Amino acid sequence: MTSWPTALPGLAWGADYNPEQWPEAVWRQDVELMRRAGVDLVTVGVFAWALLEVEEGRYEFGWLDRALDLLAEHGIRVDLATATAAPPPWLTTRYPDVLPERADGVRLSHGSRQAYCPTSRRYRDKAVALARALAERYRDHPALAAWHVGNEYGCHVPRCYCDRCGAAFREWLRARHGDLAALNESWGTAFWSQHYTDWAQVLPPRVTPSFGNPGQLLDFDRFCSDALLELFKAERDVLREVTPGVPVTTNFMVMWTFAELDYWAWAREVDFVSNDHYLRAEDPERHVELAFCADLVRGLAGGRPWLLMENSTSAVNWQPRNTAKPPGEMRRNAYAHLARGADGTLFFQWRQSVAGAERFHSAMVPHAGEDTGVFREVCQVGTEYARLKEIVGSTVDAEVALVYDWQSLWASRQPAHPTVDFSYQDNALALYRALWRAGVTVDFVPPDAELSGYRLVVVPSLYLMDDAEPLASYAAGGGHLLVTYLSGIADRRDHVHPGGYPGALRELLGVRTEEFFPLRQGETVRLDDGGEVAVWTEWLHAESAEVVSRYADGPLAGVPAVTRHGDAWYLACGLRGEGLDALVAAVLDRAGVARGPEGVEAVRRRGALDGADVSWLVVVNHGERDAELPATGLELLSGARVGGQLRVPAGGVAVLREEV
Repeated sequence: MTSWPTALPGLAWGADYNPEQWPEAVWRQDVELMRRAGVDLVTVGVFAWALLEVEEGRYEFGWLDRALDLLAEHGIRVDLATATAAPPPWLTTRYPDVLPERADGVRLSHGSRQAYCPTSRRYRDKAVALARALAERYRDHPALAAWHVGNEYGCHVPRCYCDRCGAAFREWLRARHGDLAALNESWGTAFWSQHYTDWAQVLPPRVTPSFGNPGQLLDFDRFCSDALLELFKAERDVLREVTPGVPVTTNFMVMWTFAELDYWAWAREVDFVSNDHYLRAEDPERHVELAFCADLVRGLAGGRPWLLMENSTSAVNWQPRNTAKPPGEMRRNAYAHLARGADGTLFFQWRQSVAGAERFHSAMVPHAGEDTGVFREVCQVGTEYARLKEIVGSTVDAEVALVYDWQSLWASRQPAHPTVDFSYQDNALALYRALWRAGVTVDFVPPDAELSGYRLVVVPSLYLMDDAEPLASYAAGGGHLLVTYLSGIADRRDHVHPGGYPGALRELLGVRTEEFFPLRQGETVRLDDGGEVAVWTEWLHAESAEVVSRYADGPLAGVPAVTRHGDAWYLACGLRGEGLDALVAAVLDRAGVARGPEGVEAVRRRGALDGADVSWLVVVNHGERDAELPATGLELLSGARVGGQLRVPAGGVAVLREEV
């Protein structure tokens, strides 16, 4: 089984292409513009079900035949979608039971997308039938490079609470827990008179008078991720059966607005990892969040190259303010993803729609046409990508790992926790931002990862943890750890470890917290080294650990806030800004991790060229001043030789094949 779109000439460059939205007279202009822009891969048919299966069991493929033939004629490869992300009106009207149901019992209606229940057998059968029909028709088509199943699973309807999902949830629970006694123990049903005596009493976590059962909520999160994954696998398996040489993927949503699927589990089921990423336009440091997500996607890919399936050339339509990207930002975004392991960049979409809900979403060809800054920048990067074929297949260097766990995120976001101001994602990003400012490249790893190859492992709020053995073994082998508050608090059932916090990690970290002291909204306190703390403090005892800093004021003045036990650091507070940067720098220095150049994003990829080991340094300057950094080699975009100092203009990029 191949693990990358077949027969691509180099780095992928392209977009979602929706020919069904346009008269066929426009298609030939499209492919001519695509060749001008350097496009070599397009995703086709993502939302085309209603025009492919026009009524139950009657397919009309003629228009798709003509579109794929035209693309093949111009040498453009196709990531062909199964078109199952939006069931057509004939399906939801004839069979309304396929529609999803909210926690309050309201059944959602047709009229947007992803209007299906993940456990609907009827929806699944229809989706699999369409996938089979497409595979059988296009298995030998010269444009076919990959299959794209569904689209952004769980993005709009990650959960359904209908009776059918209730029955499926019970079966999932039987498989996980075995019997009701084990379920009652896992969910702690002795609390609030929730003890179950019959499986029929077990329901999805629908709307209740007060807080729901934490174990039930967490298991339902797990179940919903698994249920959607089963949908994906059903289509994937048919595609593999009919077209065994064509790789299959689906577009993940590793971005700041989405956290509904356990992508560590999903990543094992795709032939190559692909992701959609859209910036938060109002975030002045959005390029750091982009880097965070790109590194996380590379982690999901196991360090192998991955595909940026969607991003935007400029504005998106669904944020509160439809802010356009300034000139050069789209180019920098492309190279930041490339630096962090992406072997291709695609956009939503090729030509900006004139109708529909996303008509104000930017595209490679805007409403204003080809005589635009956006299209000129598209053509510039497409031309540059053609010069970078040698980088394809190379991988990224990293000495630091960050443990990331979607299930800890789910558990920690539940209601009735110590503070509503805590965010797992914000805490992880704050640590990542400090590493980014230090010029350090980060690998993201799951909680059960092998860690011995890293100098430093960062653990932000690993709330769910049965025991500390993996981290303790890593530390015993000479590894350095930085662990934050709200780690090790509960086991994987979400039962709190008794005896004081941080629960499973007390012995490893040499500390014991007797009580959490979250701060009031907007409140801050100071540490004795000048650091500023928000959101979180705790009453910590340094039992065998060395105290690095203490609270200088506030309700816990004099209490330890940061400790070190050997080379295991514990950050027991919401340290932020310069204080967090200084702490991370100290940890990096002690771990022997070299820091990179300041003010630029510089990431090294390694691979082979003409039988020799080669490295490439990808540099992105997000600043307003030119930057210089020590380097020697060939700058591939300009063709210029660099003999000691690489100059990258303000807002510019460089790709250097290094020479030792």
